[in-house]
Amino acid sequence: MSLHLAGAPQAGDDRPRSGPQRHVPFSEHLGLRLEHADGGESLVSVALRPELLNNHASGHGGVLMTLLDSAMAHAALSRVDYAREVVTVDMHIAFMRPTGGLLQAQGRATGGGRSVCFCEATVTDASGEVAARAMGTFRYRDIG
Repeated sequence: MSLHLAGAPQAGDDRPRSGPQRHVPFSEHLGLRLEHADGGESLVSVALRPELLNNHASGHGGVLMTLLDSAMAHAALSRVDYAREVVTVDMHIAFMRPTGGLLQAQGRATGGGRSVCFCEATVTDASGEVAARAMGTFRYRDIG
């Protein structure tokens, strides 16, 4: 058995580890798609599949949390033109309704400085209804 660290690329894996198209294995596994990220705003989507649902046949809360986290992270990163990386320090989430179909999370950087960025994000579902909202704090760090 070998230990694979997320930050350590495997031999022959030349996918980017930073920048807007950076490879995040978990996000890829869920099928998250970066639609837009520029100037402190982002749009990230995911098409719900059966394995991403909860026992009530709606989007699993963990999937929504990951989608919100990704949208806020891309908003924070686009605020600094992806010149740095971010780690999530804190997230507050409100779930408003069950979800289905294509989910889209709109992220926005709302403040901060050189070391942290405050963000918010909203998920809408296939019907266009707001399904969840989040606020988060992200710490910037140097790439590498």
